[in-house]
Amino acid sequence: MDIEQRQSELIDQFVKQASAASNTSAISSVIVDATSHPLLFAFSEILALPNVLQLEATDEKFYLDLLRLFAHGIWSDYKSNADRLPQLAPDQILKLKQLTVLTLAETYKVLPYDQLMQELDVTNVRELEDFLINECMYAGIVRGKLDQLRRCFEVQFAAVGT
Repeated sequence: MDIEQRQSELIDQFVKQASAASNTSAISSVIVDATSHPLLFAFSEILALPNVLQLEATDEKFYLDLLRLFAHGIWSDYKSNADRLPQLAPDQILKLKQLTVLTLAETYKVLPYDQLMQELDVTNVRELEDFLINECMYAGIVRGKLDQLRRCFEVQFAAVGT
Protein backbone atom coordinates (compact mmCIF):
# COMPACT_ATOMS: atom_id res chain seq x y z
CA MET A 1 0.00 0.00 0.00
CA ASP A 2 1.47 3.40 -0.94
CA ILE A 3 1.66 6.40 1.37
CA GLU A 4 -1.29 8.24 -0.25
CA GLN A 5 -3.61 5.25 0.17
CA ARG A 6 -2.46 4.76 3.77
CA GLN A 7 -3.02 8.48 4.44
CA SER A 8 -6.50 8.31 2.99
CA GLU A 9 -7.49 5.37 5.22
CA LEU A 10 -6.04 7.01 8.35
CA ILE A 11 -7.73 10.32 7.56
CA ASP A 12 -11.07 8.54 7.17
CA GLN A 13 -10.54 6.75 10.49
CA PHE A 14 -9.76 9.95 12.40
CA VAL A 15 -12.51 11.96 10.68
CA LYS A 16 -15.03 9.30 11.80
CA GLN A 17 -13.66 9.35 15.36
CA ALA A 18 -13.71 13.15 15.53
CA SER A 19 -17.19 13.35 14.00
CA ALA A 20 -18.50 10.87 16.56
CA ALA A 21 -16.88 12.69 19.50
CA SER A 22 -19.67 14.13 21.59
CA ASN A 23 -17.81 16.50 23.92
CA THR A 24 -14.72 18.70 23.97
CA SER A 25 -12.55 16.25 25.91
CA ALA A 26 -13.36 13.46 23.41
CA ILE A 27 -12.50 15.76 20.50
CA SER A 28 -9.27 16.84 22.22
CA SER A 29 -8.36 13.19 22.71
CA VAL A 30 -8.86 12.47 18.99
CA ILE A 31 -6.64 15.46 18.14
CA VAL A 32 -3.86 14.17 20.42
CA ASP A 33 -4.18 10.67 18.91
CA ALA A 34 -4.11 12.01 15.34
CA THR A 35 -1.12 14.30 15.90
CA SER A 36 0.73 11.45 17.63
CA HIS A 37 -0.01 8.77 15.02
CA PRO A 38 3.29 7.78 13.34
CA LEU A 39 1.79 7.33 9.86
CA LEU A 40 -0.61 10.28 9.61
CA PHE A 41 0.72 13.42 7.91
CA ALA A 42 -2.45 15.20 6.74
CA PHE A 43 -4.81 17.06 9.06
CA SER A 44 -6.94 19.47 6.98
CA GLU A 45 -10.00 17.20 6.80
CA ILE A 46 -10.07 16.76 10.58
CA LEU A 47 -9.56 20.50 10.99
CA ALA A 48 -12.58 21.20 8.75
CA LEU A 49 -15.06 19.27 10.91
CA PRO A 50 -17.72 21.52 12.51
CA ASN A 51 -17.50 19.90 15.95
CA VAL A 52 -13.70 20.25 15.92
CA LEU A 53 -14.00 23.94 15.01
CA GLN A 54 -16.40 24.39 17.96
CA LEU A 55 -13.36 24.05 20.25
CA GLU A 56 -12.62 27.69 19.32
CA ALA A 57 -15.13 28.92 21.92
CA THR A 58 -14.07 26.56 24.73
CA ASP A 59 -11.34 26.11 27.32
CA GLU A 60 -9.96 23.39 25.02
CA LYS A 61 -9.17 25.91 22.22
CA PHE A 62 -5.45 25.17 22.49
CA TYR A 63 -6.14 21.68 21.07
CA LEU A 64 -7.66 23.31 17.99
CA ASP A 65 -4.56 25.52 17.79
CA LEU A 66 -2.43 22.38 18.08
CA LEU A 67 -4.29 20.76 15.18
CA ARG A 68 -3.84 23.95 13.12
CA LEU A 69 -0.11 23.83 13.88
CA PHE A 70 0.13 20.26 12.58
CA ALA A 71 -1.95 21.13 9.52
CA HIS A 72 -0.09 24.31 8.53
CA GLY A 73 2.90 24.92 10.80
CA ILE A 74 6.46 23.81 11.39
CA TRP A 75 8.69 23.14 14.41
CA SER A 76 9.78 26.78 14.76
CA ASP A 77 6.09 27.83 14.89
CA TYR A 78 5.62 25.53 17.87
CA LYS A 79 8.70 26.87 19.62
CA SER A 80 7.56 30.46 19.25
CA ASN A 81 4.04 29.62 20.51
CA ALA A 82 4.79 26.84 23.02
CA ASP A 83 3.38 28.87 25.92
CA ARG A 84 -0.07 28.88 24.23
CA LEU A 85 -0.09 25.22 23.16
CA PRO A 86 -0.18 21.88 24.98
CA GLN A 87 3.23 20.39 25.73
CA LEU A 88 4.12 17.94 22.98
CA ALA A 89 4.80 14.27 23.62
CA PRO A 90 7.94 12.79 21.98
CA ASP A 91 5.82 11.26 19.18
CA GLN A 92 4.33 14.67 18.42
CA ILE A 93 7.75 16.37 18.41
CA LEU A 94 9.01 13.78 15.94
CA LYS A 95 5.89 14.22 13.78
CA LEU A 96 6.17 18.02 13.75
CA LYS A 97 9.83 17.81 12.75
CA GLN A 98 8.90 15.36 9.96
CA LEU A 99 6.18 17.79 8.84
CA THR A 100 8.77 20.58 8.87
CA VAL A 101 10.96 18.62 6.42
CA LEU A 102 7.89 17.77 4.33
CA THR A 103 6.75 21.41 4.20
CA LEU A 104 10.21 22.63 3.18
CA ALA A 105 10.55 19.80 0.61
CA GLU A 106 7.21 20.76 -0.97
CA THR A 107 8.47 24.33 -1.37
CA TYR A 108 12.17 23.95 -2.21
CA LYS A 109 13.96 21.30 -4.27
CA VAL A 110 17.31 21.82 -2.52
CA LEU A 111 17.42 22.08 1.27
CA PRO A 112 20.72 23.34 2.71
CA TYR A 113 21.90 21.37 5.75
CA ASP A 114 22.43 24.58 7.72
CA GLN A 115 18.79 25.61 7.21
CA LEU A 116 17.52 22.14 8.13
CA MET A 117 19.70 21.93 11.24
CA GLN A 118 18.37 25.31 12.40
CA GLU A 119 14.73 24.45 11.62
CA LEU A 120 14.93 21.05 13.35
CA ASP A 121 17.15 21.98 16.33
CA VAL A 122 19.76 19.49 15.20
CA THR A 123 23.35 20.17 16.21
CA ASN A 124 25.39 18.17 13.69
CA VAL A 125 25.30 16.84 10.14
CA ARG A 126 25.33 13.18 11.22
CA GLU A 127 22.23 13.68 13.37
CA LEU A 128 20.53 15.54 10.51
CA GLU A 129 21.32 12.86 7.92
CA ASP A 130 20.16 10.11 10.29
CA PHE A 131 16.88 12.00 10.81
CA LEU A 132 16.37 12.52 7.07
CA ILE A 133 17.05 8.86 6.30
CA ASN A 134 15.42 7.10 9.26
CA GLU A 135 12.47 9.38 10.01
CA CYS A 136 11.66 10.95 6.65
CA MET A 137 12.82 8.76 3.78
CA TYR A 138 12.00 5.43 5.46
CA ALA A 139 8.61 6.86 6.46
CA GLY A 140 7.99 7.55 2.76
CA ILE A 141 7.23 11.25 3.14
CA VAL A 142 10.25 12.41 1.12
CA ARG A 143 12.78 10.92 -1.26
CA GLY A 144 15.98 12.55 -2.27
CA LYS A 145 19.73 12.56 -2.30
CA LEU A 146 22.01 13.58 0.54
CA ASP A 147 24.83 15.64 -0.94
CA GLN A 148 27.56 15.77 1.68
CA LEU A 149 29.91 17.78 -0.53
CA ARG A 150 27.38 20.58 -1.12
CA ARG A 151 25.86 20.08 2.37
CA CYS A 152 22.29 19.82 1.13
CA PHE A 153 19.35 17.47 0.64
CA GLU A 154 18.16 17.33 -2.99
CA VAL A 155 14.42 16.61 -2.96
CA GLN A 156 13.13 14.15 -5.56
CA PHE A 157 9.69 13.51 -4.03
CA ALA A 158 7.58 15.02 -1.26
CA ALA A 159 4.30 13.42 -0.17
CA VAL A 160 1.37 15.81 -0.03
CA GLY A 161 0.86 16.93 3.57
CA THR A 162 -1.47 19.32 5.45
